[in-house]
Amino acid sequence: MELHKYCETFKSAIEHYTLTEDQLYFTDTPKEAIALAAEDPDRHPILAIKDGLLVTFFVLHSNEGVKPYSNNEQAILVRTFSTCFYHLGKGYGTEALSALPQYLKTNYSGINEIILAVNYRNEVAQGLYKKCGFIDTGLRSMGKKGELIVMSHRFD
Repeated sequence: MELHKYCETFKSAIEHYTLTEDQLYFTDTPKEAIALAAEDPDRHPILAIKDGLLVTFFVLHSNEGVKPYSNNEQAILVRTFSTCFYHLGKGYGTEALSALPQYLKTNYSGINEIILAVNYRNEVAQGLYKKCGFIDTGLRSMGKKGELIVMSHRFD
């Protein structure tokens, strides 16, 4: 598993990235996330590539993105996390999240915590995040589609 910051080289892979209606209830498409990132220098689209294929996508959101969920200035927010429909159930989400702390150490010096907010109805995602070392912070927030559970993963 390799994590790469989005660039135009990956445009075709993004065009073929598929999410189901069920997935789209909880997350935006990579195209939408990349468009937002083009307008916000604190948003960094990340692609998880396995055997040359784009399997998982997410955005790292620094600075203002973290503030609604944490007062840790060394934290970064993961948002818009998804796995391409054709690659669900193969462990790629777990691999991507497991690779993230090392990626952050290498590319984002000083980060010691990953924050995310997951819809309380998205039990599959909650299970994935818990499996990858995220803990429920006890904080709740309201999102576009209901209550969000704020989770955290600290690392050295």
